[in-house]
Amino acid sequence: MTADEFIRKVMEPGASFLETYTGVTSPRPARRWLLAVAMQESALAHRFQVLANGAAGRARGWWQFEQGGGIAGVLRHATSRPRILVCCDAMGVRAEPAALWRAIEGNDLLAYACARLLLLTDPGPVPETEGAAWACYADRLWRPGKPHPDKWPGNWDAAGAALGL
Repeated sequence: MTADEFIRKVMEPGASFLETYTGVTSPRPARRWLLAVAMQESALAHRFQVLANGAAGRARGWWQFEQGGGIAGVLRHATSRPRILVCCDAMGVRAEPAALWRAIEGNDLLAYACARLLLLTDPGPVPETEGAAWACYADRLWRPGKPHPDKWPGNWDAAGAALGL
């Protein structure tokens, strides 16, 4: 999927859903960061982690959440927990790690909500520079096992271009 399609089909509806149910907004810097992370994690092509042998890995959704990682974190953190509970209730999904993890593979509204709410748990402001955004992604929130720092600048720039930043 192209970045423009992803924005239109996933991010805009996801942001609207999240704001309607929780009041959490998604300003342009947050959207840029979220788009760059989705590009980094799934290349906007995979709703589940694809291992080298083609099998499905442990991560799900466009932002590649693991059940015991980001999913558990969003369900546990004091900032995100009450909000994700509302989102899960709105979608008829049990607010527990296994159920939410399974749901985000096909439910883009919940996948977006998880990603945006995880960003909300970061103690700093929404990053607006490539370096700050990388640190937020790689060091604090996603902490990927294989981070691919060489891909980040291109994803960050492409996300900014797609959003007109």
